[in-house]
Amino acid sequence: MNVRIEKDSMGELQVPENALYGAQTQRAINNFPISGKPMPEAFIRALVLIKLAAARTNFKLDCVSKDVAGSIESACNELLEQNDIMQHFPVDIFQTGSGTSSNMNANEVIATLATKHATDNVNPNDHVNFGQSSNDIIPSAIHVSAAIEISDVLLPALQHLKARISAKATALKGVTKTGRTHLMDAMPVRFDQTFNAWASQIQDNIDNLTAVKSKLLRLAQGGTAVGTGINAHPEFATLIAKELGNLTNVDFVPADDFFALIGSQDTVVAVSGVLKTIAVTFMKIANDLRWMNSGPLAGLGEITLEALQPGSSIMPGKVNPVIPEATAMVAAQVIGNDTTITIGGQSGNFELNVMLPVIAANLLSSIELLSNSAVLLAEKAIDTLEVNQDKLNEALDKNPILVTALNPIIGYLKAAEIAKLAYREGRAIIDVAEQETDLSREELTRLLDPKALTEGGL
Repeated sequence: MNVRIEKDSMGELQVPENALYGAQTQRAINNFPISGKPMPEAFIRALVLIKLAAARTNFKLDCVSKDVAGSIESACNELLEQNDIMQHFPVDIFQTGSGTSSNMNANEVIATLATKHATDNVNPNDHVNFGQSSNDIIPSAIHVSAAIEISDVLLPALQHLKARISAKATALKGVTKTGRTHLMDAMPVRFDQTFNAWASQIQDNIDNLTAVKSKLLRLAQGGTAVGTGINAHPEFATLIAKELGNLTNVDFVPADDFFALIGSQDTVVAVSGVLKTIAVTFMKIANDLRWMNSGPLAGLGEITLEALQPGSSIMPGKVNPVIPEATAMVAAQVIGNDTTITIGGQSGNFELNVMLPVIAANLLSSIELLSNSAVLLAEKAIDTLEVNQDKLNEALDKNPILVTALNPIIGYLKAAEIAKLAYREGRAIIDVAEQETDLSREELTRLLDPKALTEGGL
């Protein structure tokens, strides 16, 4: 590999000849051969957006020249237009806890590209990083990237999932099935009641996510190294937030207290908590679908999910509920990501949290996983499932728990006797009730009607 010699404050270093980054990035590459995974692309793009906004802001405040600011802006736009932007950002997730390596990676790449457009050399530290510190720009990039991904990707995906669940509830309105508590037969419910419950869970998650997302709009940018704002213009924080708003159509604002957003990651921990709750909801829906689909002969067999692929390498004809299973694994991963973020949030030592890169990576991973699985769950499970009416009727007809409807008439103890007898003899509850009570067949048919029982009341 052809190399060139670059130098920084620690001395000279060999860098790949065609790389846009410089010595500090190469040191990070050499120092952290850990996961082989770079920071998420959404984070890198947010980082570049902040650099662009900073250049505009510093020019307005007469902190850098028009030539320097314009060349930095051109470099940032060039990067943002690239589909393969990540080739320039190889630094591992597991790096210095402040994310300084990623910040300097961006500074060096932008400076190299900007110099091509400028009259004089553009310096990574003195120009691209002017008025900034890794300690405020990395927390800001976390907030910016998460706010954009939640607004543009996750919330629309959740809305889509809720809409498809609600549509399926409408399509199945009135279709009655055996309810279950403790996985045991219980009073009947309708499919629309079950599906609308899922839709309500999704809506609650949307509401909670929307509320906590507003906290992400507060940026640490302007606090620089420790929160005091050293080396940044007094108006920098306000103006850069406005510039980022112009670039993203998201209303970012300066933090009320820079020290809090640099020294802690409480906001991100709270956001991750909501993502974990979404994961728990997804797990519940996925498992309900798996149970209802189980069989088709020896399980519940209440629904049939779309057959998407062969289910076994040895058992011909077997088909598995692959989308709910994938969704459940996503939920497990997001719950694990939340644990990592929680531990990371505890590492706010004095004036700086020192687990920022892994917090960013796990947060954006959770957003991406939930977004993708929400769409798949909507389109390849909810939309396409079919109800097995014969199987539903078979279970309903034999369900002794229907006798609960007779409690006000014959009392709990007598109803329990009838239920046990029906279980023991494997007979329909209406037949046993007719035998064991003075109620007519016609009256029992009305009282034990499964659909009517889903309406509640006496």
